[in-house]
Amino acid sequence: MKLNNIIPILLTGFFLVSCQSFEDLQLDPNRPVQAEPSLILTAVEANAFSTVNAGAALASRQLIYTNSATDNQYYGWQRSGFGDYDQLRQILKLKDEADRTENNSYRALALFFQSYYIIKLTNTFGDIPFSTAVKGIEGDFSPIYDTQESIFVRVLQDLREANTLIGPDSGEILGDIIFNGDQDKWKRLINSFTLRVLMSLSIKENDTNLNIKSKFGEILNNPSIYPIMRNNADNGALRFLDLEGNRYPFFNSNELRTAYYMEMSFVDRLKQNRDPRLFIYADKTSNGRALADNNFDAYLGLGGAEPLADNTNQILLGNGSPIDSRYHSDPENQPSLLMGYSELAFTIAEAAARGWVNVDPEVYYKEGIRASMLFNELTDSDVDNYLNRESVQLQAGNAMRQILEEKHTSFFMNTGWEAFYNQRRTGIPAFSLSNQIINPEGIPKRWMYPQNEIQLNLKNMNEALQRQFGGEDDVNAVMWLLKP
Repeated sequence: MKLNNIIPILLTGFFLVSCQSFEDLQLDPNRPVQAEPSLILTAVEANAFSTVNAGAALASRQLIYTNSATDNQYYGWQRSGFGDYDQLRQILKLKDEADRTENNSYRALALFFQSYYIIKLTNTFGDIPFSTAVKGIEGDFSPIYDTQESIFVRVLQDLREANTLIGPDSGEILGDIIFNGDQDKWKRLINSFTLRVLMSLSIKENDTNLNIKSKFGEILNNPSIYPIMRNNADNGALRFLDLEGNRYPFFNSNELRTAYYMEMSFVDRLKQNRDPRLFIYADKTSNGRALADNNFDAYLGLGGAEPLADNTNQILLGNGSPIDSRYHSDPENQPSLLMGYSELAFTIAEAAARGWVNVDPEVYYKEGIRASMLFNELTDSDVDNYLNRESVQLQAGNAMRQILEEKHTSFFMNTGWEAFYNQRRTGIPAFSLSNQIINPEGIPKRWMYPQNEIQLNLKNMNEALQRQFGGEDDVNAVMWLLKP
């Protein structure tokens, strides 16, 4: 085509474009500006309920690792990340779509998931951005850090609102891979999670501004208003399928198969109580292969605080129980729990032992054990035999330790870092230490803020550090949550 023919065509195109508004030109017709809340919900659920974490099991003295001296096992961690704010951005979209569709069920779930991730973040660091976070679209790229106290107050308010919003007439829930749109089960999870949050504040139980005990009792004593989980059928669980992208996260993991062994204090406690969960959690030692699967002498743990070389030498000698093969060889294995009924039962038992609520702690203590054992597919006979053992009966003066140790046992390879956070809060069970521990002060209390906060939000981060820890970003610093 000749140049003198091209120019009129280009000029015509220019005049046509000039008649369009600037805003029209910014819209990409191939890029949707709205998203179905069901699609957002599915993605958020898949992330939030994926809690299987071998690193947490190392830090919680349930497993040891033999390929190297890991920071989680030897308490050498420093910084963590703010990656969960990416999930909060998705939840903000879920809230916007819930408002657009006027669906209170999605509004409630947005509040729940926002609360879940904010609690996860504040448990990691202490004070974090919240009230002005994820507002980059509004031009705010330097959010302030909210105090941990204000975060917990806000979360408890939001969870209460979520319970109020969701119900039989609150709107259909599509894209729900957890409860298949069952509003009642979501309501029960929301209120059960609220009890977890309240128990995480147990060190503040005498703070009259927080009124933790009365809030806990209000939920427990008003099941028509605040229903909670009743059994394992109500578990907040992500189930795995033998399909590509949907399998158990450690399926076919050669590292889990060869480098993860049971921790000594954990195995010794299970053996002392003749706890059949040991046979579900662990495989026999090399030296114990000729013994029956239910022979406790076939199982041995290795020291979480012992030198790496000592542990590897013990394995060469035929000692040390690997993690059970189902964790790396079963594509479905067991569901991943955001929160299960066994945790709730132990939480209520602890509240009763603390005198927060007028219920029998032993009833809920045994309910927690039963739920944990049934979740791990032990038989009713196994459960009854264990619950009838004298050493398992709740003992006056020792109830708190028994409740918390059983709770720790129930968290094996599930529910993220809850086993560690419960121990951090209570000191139960004791975690072994030695001169092999990387952190000179032992078990860290928190993680340092991400490196990119130094580069992008230094002023607000430093203000938070000064307010909390005298200006030092220290893994041993004690956050508000842990101060009486």
